[in-house]
Amino acid sequence: MSKIQLGVIFGSRTCEHEVAIISAVQLMRNVNREKYDVIPIYISQRGEWFTGAPLMDIHTYTPFDPFTKGIVPVHLDLTAGSGALLHYVPPKGLLGGGREEVVARLDVVIPVMHGLHGEDGSVQGVLELAGIPYSSTGITGSAVGMDKIVMKRFFAGCGFPILPDVALTRAQFEHDTEAAMNRVEEKLPYPVFVKPACLGSSIGVSRADDRKALREALSLAFSYDRRVLVEKGLDRPIEVNCSVVGYDGERKPSVLEMPNAGEGFLDFSEKYLAGSGSSKGMASLKRIVPAPIGEKLTKELQELSLRIFDAMDCKGVVRIDYMLDRNSDDYFITEINTIPGSLAYYLWAETDLKYDALIDEMVECAFRAQREKERNSFAYVSDILSGVQLGGKTGKMGGKMKL
Repeated sequence: MSKIQLGVIFGSRTCEHEVAIISAVQLMRNVNREKYDVIPIYISQRGEWFTGAPLMDIHTYTPFDPFTKGIVPVHLDLTAGSGALLHYVPPKGLLGGGREEVVARLDVVIPVMHGLHGEDGSVQGVLELAGIPYSSTGITGSAVGMDKIVMKRFFAGCGFPILPDVALTRAQFEHDTEAAMNRVEEKLPYPVFVKPACLGSSIGVSRADDRKALREALSLAFSYDRRVLVEKGLDRPIEVNCSVVGYDGERKPSVLEMPNAGEGFLDFSEKYLAGSGSSKGMASLKRIVPAPIGEKLTKELQELSLRIFDAMDCKGVVRIDYMLDRNSDDYFITEINTIPGSLAYYLWAETDLKYDALIDEMVECAFRAQREKERNSFAYVSDILSGVQLGGKTGKMGGKMKL
C-alpha cells in the first residue's frame, strides 16, 4: 500500500513566522512515517516557496539560506486535482528552453501557519482552488477567527459571552488622537487591553491602566495593524483554554488547561522565550492540566467550545481561549485560534490521543471535507450564452439578453 503524500505548509509573511516554524517542525517529527511521506513546504518571509528534507531540521532556519543543499524553490500547480509541487529548471545554453519538473504530488496538506497569509483563509483559498484536501478550518471560519473585531461581532451575534470593547482604525487615531481615546474611556473602565485586530501570539498586545498608557498601547498596536480592538480588562483574570478536534458534527473537546496558573496576561516573551531556548514552543509554557476549575465549569466550557466549533464550521484542531472573572462566576471568550501554537497537542497528550494519532485525525478530517465538497455540483447547464449578443466595440449588450 502506497503512503499518503502529506504536505506540511508553514512560515509565510507574518509576525508569527518563527512560531509557525517551531509548530511545523514539532508536527513533522511526530508523523507516523509508515503511513506518510512528509513533504515540507516552507514559505519564507518574502513569500517564496521551498521544499526539501533540510526543512525538517529546526537549525535550518538560524538563519535560513535558500541555497542550502537539498532545498528547492517550488510553486503549486493550481490546476484542480493536480496536487503538483513544481520546480522551474532554467534553460541551459542560449538555445535551450526552461522546463518545469514535478518535485512532489500532494494528497493532503496540513497548514501550520499562525497569523496573516496562512491562518486567515488565504492559503485555504489557494488549496480550495487547487482541489487539495487540507486539515484546517475553511476560508470563512479562518478569516473570522483571524480578525478579532469581526470574530467578536460574530460571537455576539451567536449569543456567546464576550467582554465589552471598542474598535478603532489607524485613521481615526491619527486624525484625532484625543477623540479616539475619549471613545474608549466613555465606554470602558480601566484597565483595558489593546490588541491589533489581526495578530496572534500576544504580539502588539498591551495593558493600559490610565490615559497615558492607553496612548502608548494604541501607538504600539497601530504599528502592527490599521485596525485595533480595545477590550475591557478583568481584575487578575484566570485564563483557561480548550481544544477541539473534528469536523461536521463529529468532534470532541480536550481537557482544559490553565496556561499561566491564573496570574494574568502572557506576552510573547513569556509564551515563547521564557524557557531554555529549546524549540518546544507553547508546549514549554508552565501550565496546569487539567485546569482546577471544578467539574461543572469544565463541562460548561467544553460544551461551549463545541458550540463555537460548530458555529464557525471549524475543521481539524482549534483552541478556544477563555477568561474567568475571579469576582464572579462569569466567563468570556477571548479568542479562537484556528491553527493553534504547537497545534495544541499538549492538551491532547493528557488524553489517550497522542500526537501521531492527532495527526491521523486531522488528515481524516481533511479527506472527509474534500469528499463532502465533491458531492456538490459545480456546473449548471443553461442556454444563457446562446442568448447573449455583445454589441460593437464598447461591449454593450444586444437586445436579447442583459446581464
